[in-house]
Amino acid sequence: MTRPDLFPTTGPDQGRRRQLAGGLSLGLAALSLPWLGLSPARAAEGGEATGPAPDFDLAGPAGRVQLSALRGKVVYLDFWASWCGPCRQSFPWMNEIQAKLGPRGLQVVGVNVDARTPDAERFLAEVPAHFTVAFDPKGETPRRYAIKGMPTSVLIGADGRIRFVHSGFRPEDRAALEAQLQQALAQAEPLRRGVLA
Repeated sequence: MTRPDLFPTTGPDQGRRRQLAGGLSLGLAALSLPWLGLSPARAAEGGEATGPAPDFDLAGPAGRVQLSALRGKVVYLDFWASWCGPCRQSFPWMNEIQAKLGPRGLQVVGVNVDARTPDAERFLAEVPAHFTVAFDPKGETPRRYAIKGMPTSVLIGADGRIRFVHSGFRPEDRAALEAQLQQALAQAEPLRRGVLA
């Protein structure tokens, strides 16, 4: 889904803007390739990406959220918005995967991109998050990651490098996403043992 404040629906061109926003949303949803390289790093075959994940330092309901503070963990970074239908579907899965894989070194971080934080807080009251949440009302972090639609998830390895980028969320994505997470955790295990030793 596109961000509504990027396509205002008031003014003389409102019908055309709505068509454009709707067309972009449908276009992203209709893509047959499930893995999209939307990061600033160049995407490799299969949607895998290379390059360091841009750091961020954002406010969250439980305090500051800094990517650099999570170095050594595998991070599933999810960009979401209160107006995003598939985001509602992804939250229960992210809660489940955090509980299941958190003890092995996974940290799910949900970055909300709503221009108004109260909108995100209302969403969280209805759809609780049992993982780390951060607010980016200015949209700086999704710009650094070149995010084009909601939800978009970025898997960051324990070394701080982007492993892949996934756009959208459907229930049938769950198995493939978990396989990517399991693989990243297995590859991070020697690093984690070194950090914890």
